Amino acid sequence: MTTAVRKPRRLMPRWRDYGRPRELVVRYLLLLFVLAITVGPLVWQFLASLKGVNEDVFGSNASLLPHDPTLRAYRAVFEQVPVATYIRNSVIVVILSVTSQLLFSTTAGYMMSKPAWKGRRSVWILLAASMMFPFESIMVSLFLSVRDLGLVDNLVGVWLPGFVGAINVLLMRGAFLAVPREIEDSAMLDGANEWQRFRHLYLPSAWGAIMVVVINTFISAWDDFLWPLIVLRSEQNMTLTLGLARLQSSSFGYDQRIVMAGSVISVVPVLVLFIITQRWFYRGVAAGAVKF
Repeated sequence: MTTAVRKPRRLMPRWRDYGRPRELVVRYLLLLFVLAITVGPLVWQFLASLKGVNEDVFGSNASLLPHDPTLRAYRAVFEQVPVATYIRNSVIVVILSVTSQLLFSTTAGYMMSKPAWKGRRSVWILLAASMMFPFESIMVSLFLSVRDLGLVDNLVGVWLPGFVGAINVLLMRGAFLAVPREIEDSAMLDGANEWQRFRHLYLPSAWGAIMVVVINTFISAWDDFLWPLIVLRSEQNMTLTLGLARLQSSSFGYDQRIVMAGSVISVVPVLVLFIITQRWFYRGVAAGAVKF
């Protein structure tokens, strides 16, 4: 008898395993195009902020790379505006927003994932419908409510309209629905009450979705400009994005390099947070997909 000779297994994938060469080239060209239009402006701002006074930022004589890199623009930002005060105010708003979003989105999402609750379908429809209205359509009514509460020029007035988001509630609902019913039944047989099941079973299972809520809330609260512009009045209460926008006024001499430096300063915390939590973010997006 002749025995069949096995071919050695290839450890390294071949190019054709990824698809046809033409499709592979098109795929990478599209990825490079998306990378250029998303990351490109941020890289250009950073390079422009490093240029000296005698280098052009715009125009035909402007170059992408600075000939004589300097941190003069960053020093000017901290000298012209109270950046530390702006950062403190933004951190306060972010902490309030993240805390309230986690508290209400997890508890509301848990309630909506329970089949025994009769009104979960109606609440789901209301939450989904509320996301169809742009913020500008309710902006005036929100401001009147904040004004009647006496929260104008107050950081609580900046936080209050966004203390919980419908998309985060639906995201947590989808994550909790992914928990097998059999596991909860076993926990009930072991004597676990509602709070114990929520804390020790559902929350650890939805850790990825929780990180998505944290990242989305942090970004929206940190980068928000329109609503703080409407509510806040005094400089001591301004958030970072609102305060750094003052660098574009004529009272500070309007230097494009300083404006670019201010933009980079406001983006750095978001980038650091995303780099640290990106692993959980991608897992949470897949695990917490909204289920109909």
